[in-house]
Amino acid sequence: MTASHTGSYEPVFVGAVMEELQSVFQRYPNKQAALLPTLWIAQREHGWISDRIMAEVAEVLGLTPAYVKGVVTFYTMYHQHPVGKNFVQVCTTSPCNICGAEGVVKAFLEHTGAGDAGATSPDGKWTIVEVECLGACGFATPVLINDDFLENVTPEKVPDIVKKYR
Repeated sequence: MTASHTGSYEPVFVGAVMEELQSVFQRYPNKQAALLPTLWIAQREHGWISDRIMAEVAEVLGLTPAYVKGVVTFYTMYHQHPVGKNFVQVCTTSPCNICGAEGVVKAFLEHTGAGDAGATSPDGKWTIVEVECLGACGFATPVLINDDFLENVTPEKVPDIVKKYR
């Protein structure tokens, strides 16, 4: 969440960001239908979706905060707490676990300093999470780092991957 040095909330949808949102509205039959892209914009601007941002999204779209929260909590792509600069999702479903996904998670935690899955590294650069299917069972273990999709990741490949994103 964006706050000034005094702790006050700074709205997301002002200036150029509001102009962008207005152009998004043109692609939908009504403002409420633009909820998912509106949340993407808010997350891009602030890194995560706080309760206050959910309330602002609801106000901008004419929805209730409870409805927006229901959507945010349903989809795993929206962060409900601050995350690192590099958000790493490792598939750990059964096929990937058979191919060593747990070792990939452990390697990412060790090489990034994140400590535990879901925690952010002390330098703020890494958050590692385990996720259900990334849709690439034939290329285990798949990993999604921000918007980059990696296939066939092994624990041995992790140090070079981490180096690339530092």
